[in-house]
Amino acid sequence: MQSTVTEIAPSVYRISAFHADYGMQFNQFLVDDDEPVLVHTGFRKAFATTRDAVRSILDPATLRWITFSHFEADECGALNEWLAIAPRAQPACSFVGAMTSVNDFAARDARVLQDDEVLVTGRRRLQFLRTPHVPHCWDAGLFFEQTERTLFCSDLFFQPANPPPLSQSDVVGPARDAIVANRTTPFANDMPYTAYTDATLERLAALEPRTLAVMHGSSFRGDGRRALRELGVAIRDALGGARD
Repeated sequence: MQSTVTEIAPSVYRISAFHADYGMQFNQFLVDDDEPVLVHTGFRKAFATTRDAVRSILDPATLRWITFSHFEADECGALNEWLAIAPRAQPACSFVGAMTSVNDFAARDARVLQDDEVLVTGRRRLQFLRTPHVPHCWDAGLFFEQTERTLFCSDLFFQPANPPPLSQSDVVGPARDAIVANRTTPFANDMPYTAYTDATLERLAALEPRTLAVMHGSSFRGDGRRALRELGVAIRDALGGARD
């Protein structure tokens, strides 16, 4: 298995590997700055592949921040492997994530980020947003790079199979189809619809992202506000009735 590397926004690199057993891509993102940021660690078993991809851009030992949405193997399974080779690196996540999982699991304690707190990494400003249960899990949060307006979406806009690295057309249609199709797979019920879902997606849309960095499937460049609002409608239509 090999990773492909694509620059999806200035100095933001998508590191992607297709896992045939899952029938989907697993994507990490590297922000190359004075304090480099890795968004998602990837699986522990895929660490060497991801490390080699990072090495094609910068020295992995220079990583400063390791971020992820929620505590899950594809999000942070290789966290300790990265901490072992990057002596200045520190996890950065929500309070709930740190207290319930990360500070027990990780070799170094996390930097706990408050809602709307910004990590200044040099030229870039990485804003943390608490998003409980969006896409899923109590500890969830997402990151928005304010300078180039890139939203790191985690599992939002999930698309199966092995699509191209970057789309400038329709990212919502494939995601809508995947939400419906997923009802009949072993991975059903991955995305809850809660009292917070609509407001959270509207908050993300208000950021007006230009690039959506999607963890599973093509990233998107274009009108991120519109895409997020349309995704909100798709989620409500597909899942909202389960709450009534």
